[in-house]
Amino acid sequence: MKTFDSPNDWTPGAARMLGRGLWLLLIVCLGWGITPARAEDSPAKPAEAAAEEVAEAAEDEAQDEDTSDAEEEDAEESDTALTPAQLFEGGEDALENWMEFSVGGLITRGNRAQAEQRHRLTRGMMGGLEDLHLQRDLDKKTTLLVDGRALFDLDDYKLRLELRREDLGYLRFGYENFRVWSGSTGGYFPAAGSPGMWSRDALTLDRGEIFFETGLTLPKLPVLTFKYTHRYRDGEKDSTIWSPTRPSATDFSLVRGLAPAIYDLDERVDIFELNATHQIKATELGLGLRYETGDLDNTYRTVVWPSDPAKWSLTDRQKTTYDWFNVHAFTETWLKKNLFFSTGFLFSDLDTDFSGRRIYGDDFDVGYVPSALGYTDLSGGSQKREYVLNLNLMAIPVKNLTCVPSIRVLREDWDAVSGGYGTLGASGETFRGRSEGDLLDVRERLEMRYTGVTNWVFTGAGEWTQGEGNLKEAGGLSRIGSVGVAPIARATEDERFFQKYSLGARWYAAPGLTLDLGGYYKIHDYDYDHSFDDTPNNSGNRYPAYLVMQRFETLDGNLRVTWRPWSQLTLVSRYEFQRSTIDTKPDAISGLRRTETSAMTSHIFAQNVSWTPWTRLYLQAGFNYVWSETETPTSDYTRAVLDAQNNYWTLHFNSGLTLDDKTDLNLGYFYYRADNFKDHSAAGLPLGLGAEEHGVTAALTRRINKNLRLTLRYGYFHYDEASVGHRNDYEAHFVSTGLQYRF
Repeated sequence: MKTFDSPNDWTPGAARMLGRGLWLLLIVCLGWGITPARAEDSPAKPAEAAAEEVAEAAEDEAQDEDTSDAEEEDAEESDTALTPAQLFEGGEDALENWMEFSVGGLITRGNRAQAEQRHRLTRGMMGGLEDLHLQRDLDKKTTLLVDGRALFDLDDYKLRLELRREDLGYLRFGYENFRVWSGSTGGYFPAAGSPGMWSRDALTLDRGEIFFETGLTLPKLPVLTFKYTHRYRDGEKDSTIWSPTRPSATDFSLVRGLAPAIYDLDERVDIFELNATHQIKATELGLGLRYETGDLDNTYRTVVWPSDPAKWSLTDRQKTTYDWFNVHAFTETWLKKNLFFSTGFLFSDLDTDFSGRRIYGDDFDVGYVPSALGYTDLSGGSQKREYVLNLNLMAIPVKNLTCVPSIRVLREDWDAVSGGYGTLGASGETFRGRSEGDLLDVRERLEMRYTGVTNWVFTGAGEWTQGEGNLKEAGGLSRIGSVGVAPIARATEDERFFQKYSLGARWYAAPGLTLDLGGYYKIHDYDYDHSFDDTPNNSGNRYPAYLVMQRFETLDGNLRVTWRPWSQLTLVSRYEFQRSTIDTKPDAISGLRRTETSAMTSHIFAQNVSWTPWTRLYLQAGFNYVWSETETPTSDYTRAVLDAQNNYWTLHFNSGLTLDDKTDLNLGYFYYRADNFKDHSAAGLPLGLGAEEHGVTAALTRRINKNLRLTLRYGYFHYDEASVGHRNDYEAHFVSTGLQYRF
C-alpha cells in the first residue's frame, strides 16, 4: 500500500480515496451528534423553565377557581400553541444541525460535453450527501463544528472540522475536491466544416485542497496562527490555442487555426503560513511569514494539419518548480478619535526553475520525426524580488468630511536565463537567452467623503502613479537556416504615468427613492526609449522595439435608480457607459504616424423588479442588455479582421409561492442571446459568438414535520450555437430529489 511520505505525494486519486473514507467519520459524527443528551448533562433552558413556571401558575390558579379539567386543557393549549412557521422551524427548540441526501440525474441530447461544462454536472445518475452541518457544545467553552458534502458521481467531496475553545484557541481541518468539465470542439470554418473534435466525451479536471490550521487566542497575549495548505489540479481541459489546418483539400494556401487542442495538467502547491497579531494600547501590530512551493507539470497536445496524410502530433511539455517566500507586517493606530494611521510592508522572493520540450512526431510523447521547428532539453530559471510599502491616513478634519490620503511604493527586480537544443529535421543547434530588469512605482491616492448636505452623500478620489524601469534582453529561441526568429540584443528604458479621477453622489430624493451617479476617467501613459537594439527595422522580431509611446484612456459613467413606490414593490434601474481607446506612436524610423490602434465602446442597461403582492407570493424579474464594440484601423483595409462585437441580452424570472403551511413552490426561467457571428471565412477566421439559451427550473419543498423536508427539483435547458455550425447544441433535463433531516 502506498504511503504518503511528503505533502507532494498527495494525488487526486488518493484524495478521492480519502473522500470516500470520510464517510465513516461523517456517520460517526452524525450518530454522536443526534444522540440525545442525558438530562443531568444538559441544564434546563431558560425558555423551558419559564414555560414550566407559567404552566404551574395557570394550574394553581385554575384549581383555586375550581375550573373543570377540560377548561384547564384548553387554557394550556392556547398558551403553548405554535404557528405553522414556528412549528416547522422547530418551535422553541432551535434546529441548528441538519443533513441532506439527494439523488438525481442529467439526461442530454446533442453535445453532452457542452452540457456538462455549462451546468457542471455529469450525465447519468449522481447523488449522495449533499449537505451536512453539525454544531455541538462539548462544554460551556468548547464547540465542535462539522460541515461536509460527498457526491460520489460528481467527484465532489468536502469536509470541514473545527474545534474551538474560548480564550484558548482553535483547531481546523479541511478537505475539498470538485470536478469541472470542458468540451473540445475546436474552431469552425463554414465553407468546409470543422476539423473535428478531440473527444465526444467531456474533458475532466479535478481541483482540490487539504488544509490544517491552528490558532492560539489567549487573552492579553499575541494571537498566533499556523496554516498548512496543499492544493492540486489534475486532469485535462480544452485550449483556445488551436492548431493550423487546411479547410480546403485543393487550396494549400488556405490555412486556418481550427484544430482542437487540450492541456493535460498536473499541478501541486504547498503553502505554509505563520501569522501573529497583538494589541498594544491603541496600536494593533501584525507579522506574517509565508512559504510556498509548487510543482507544475503541464502538457499541451494537438494535431497539426489533421486533414493531411502526413499529419503531426505536437507535444509541448512545460515543467516548472518554484519556491516563494514572503514576509509582511502591518500596524494600525488610532492617533486621535478622528485620526487613524496604518502601515504595511511586504518583501517576497520567488525562485523558479523550468524545463520542457516541443516535439512533433507520429504520436504524442514520442521522439522527434518530421521536419518542423521544435526544441528539446529546454532548461532555465528566474528570480524575482519585490518590496512594497503602504502608508495610509484617515482623518476627519471637520464635521461631515472624511479624507483618506495614502502612498504605495513598489520596487521589483528580476533576472532569467534559459537554454536548449533547437530541432529541424536532421539539423539542430543550441540556443540561449537571458534577461534582467527592474522597476520602481510610486502611487499617491486621495479619497474624500462629504455628508454635509441633507439627503446627499458625495465621494471623490484621485490616484497618481509615477514609474520607471529597465529591461535588457539577449538571445532567444533557435534559428536553423531561414526558419525561426533570429536572436536579439536589446536594452529598453520606460517611464509610466498613470492617472485616475472618480466622482460619485448619492441622493435620497424621496422616501423610497435613491439615485446614485458616478464615473471615472483613467489615463495610462507609457514612454519607451530603446537605448540599444540590433534588430533590423523590417524584421519579424522588431516588435515591440519600434514603439516609443502608448496611451490607454478610459471614460466611464454610471447611473443607478432604486425606487420603492410602495412596500411590496422595488425597482432597480442601471445604465453604464464606457469608452476605452489605445493610442500608439511608432519610432520615426518606421515611417508610421501616431494612430488610434483600438477603441472599445460599451453600453450596459439593466432593469430588475421585485414584487410581493401577497405574503405567500414573491416575484422577481430582470433584464440586461450589453452593446459593446471594439474598432481597429485594420478593419478599414481588410475583411480578414472585422470590428469585434460583444452584444448580448439576458432575461430572468423567479417566483416563490407558499401553497400551504407545509409546501413551497419555486419557479424560474432565464433566456440568453448573443448574435455576433459573421461569416467572413473567405477572407479570415470567423469569430464572434452566435448563441441562444433557454432554461426552466422548478423546485417543490414539502415540510413533513419539524425535522424532515422533502424537495423535488427539475430543470430543462436548451442551447443553440450557430457560430460553430451547431456542433455545441444540446438539450438537457435535470431531475433530483433531496431529503433533509434537521435536529
